[in-house]
Amino acid sequence: QPVILCGGSGTRLWPDSKKNQAKQFIDFGGWNLFQKTLERIKGSLFLNPIISTNISYLKKVRFYLSKNKIKKYKIILEPLKKNTSAAILSSVLLDDIPLDQPMVFLPADHLTHKNQQFNKAININRKHLDDENIFIFGIKPKSPSSQYGYFVTRKNSKGVNRVIKFIEKPNLKYARKIINKNSYWNSGMLLATKISIINNFQKYNRKNLNFCIDSIL
Repeated sequence: QPVILCGGSGTRLWPDSKKNQAKQFIDFGGWNLFQKTLERIKGSLFLNPIISTNISYLKKVRFYLSKNKIKKYKIILEPLKKNTSAAILSSVLLDDIPLDQPMVFLPADHLTHKNQQFNKAININRKHLDDENIFIFGIKPKSPSSQYGYFVTRKNSKGVNRVIKFIEKPNLKYARKIINKNSYWNSGMLLATKISIINNFQKYNRKNLNFCIDSIL
């Protein structure tokens, strides 16, 4: 079940004083990042998409869904910005999604050139999904940067890379140190079952879980 997270405004691109185009809708010469994300979830691997977006983007989202000939979908509208965790959880709580349903969460402002390789990674790792783990897709750094979050991994007994540490936007000195380890940029793309997302919110953020349950009733 693909969930496209399309509520961001691209605040790091523009000064606070300006209201410019959200980066997922910026035209790059006949295409934008939201369209590329829609193209990525076409095919037999994926169910009809769920789009989580800001209410002010509704017309744009519907326009590009129609342009990409996607006729079956669901849209979750946020009346105001509540960031990524609330967007993920609200989509998970839809009644018609089975508890054991694998779900992939995709920010709408990413560009992936190797879609077949990405789909292969989903198929490999979905076999390891259970009611508590969450898989995160990383990007191998080619150079140190203080603009991204990182995570460090270690292989477990099943041959799966287990995240052992998250590092949020380190300084350049620390970034140079960790890229020599088994570290990745945090892409924000996740793979998990519905029940795993709910269980993790129950364990770590019950307050947001209750807020989201109330908001969709």
